[in-house]
Amino acid sequence: MVKKLKMKNKNIIFMINVNLDNTRNLPYQYSIKSWKYWAEKNNCELFIMDKPLMDISIMKLTWQRYYLFEMLDQNNIEYDKILMVDADTIVHPNCPNFFDLVKDNEYGAVMNDGDYEWVLRSIREWKQELFQNERYVLPSEYINGGFQIVNKTHIPFFNHVKQFYSDNLNEIIKSAKKIRAGTDQTCINFLLKKHKINVKLLSNVFNLQDLFRKNLIYTPRYSWWDDEYLYTKAGWVYHFNAIPNNNNADKTLKYMKECYEYLYGKE
Repeated sequence: MVKKLKMKNKNIIFMINVNLDNTRNLPYQYSIKSWKYWAEKNNCELFIMDKPLMDISIMKLTWQRYYLFEMLDQNNIEYDKILMVDADTIVHPNCPNFFDLVKDNEYGAVMNDGDYEWVLRSIREWKQELFQNERYVLPSEYINGGFQIVNKTHIPFFNHVKQFYSDNLNEIIKSAKKIRAGTDQTCINFLLKKHKINVKLLSNVFNLQDLFRKNLIYTPRYSWWDDEYLYTKAGWVYHFNAIPNNNNADKTLKYMKECYEYLYGKE
């Protein structure tokens, strides 16, 4: 009798790209193309959430991503590990397989290495609003929500996240408008600590954020160096967030298009 080998489930790249009738998601086409290439190269599957699960006035898209396990099950997708990644990122075609760096009992993430005033203010204000009885989250352990690696062992935690939102819906919506420093990200950081989730902090090369403040993106009339795509020499995944004077995401589109064409060529 021939023994059948059990095939390993694929790792999943999960992204949100919902058209909200504005120009915000125009740059995301380049993110999707880059992650599609990387997924195929590394035997992974790309899953795009292209429709909201509910009205975004009730729940922002950033909160809706924590229904990803249900979405994968409803689409009959078998999986091993999942990367939840923001759509304003581009991955280098030669990026190492970061899934191999995270064990099954670990929650993979990257520290939020960007605007520390924003992080400290967000932690302080969200703690005062909703987490007064919880331990303080240190900036050194505060993760960025744009790169999170999870697996089936984290289903109970995601259930806690969804229940937390349901129990505090009005307070969360009100606090987000008041604080103006994040939607889900700081809450997730507090909940990870509260539920004692084993977080594995990966190198920031896998979520190189806040490129403008790091002097890694060339800005005409500001930068004193030639445009050398410096960020491509400093990491593997480039997160085009926190770009100043970025009306209608026009600068996000400019930089992501240039990045994609530099790494993958013009089409």
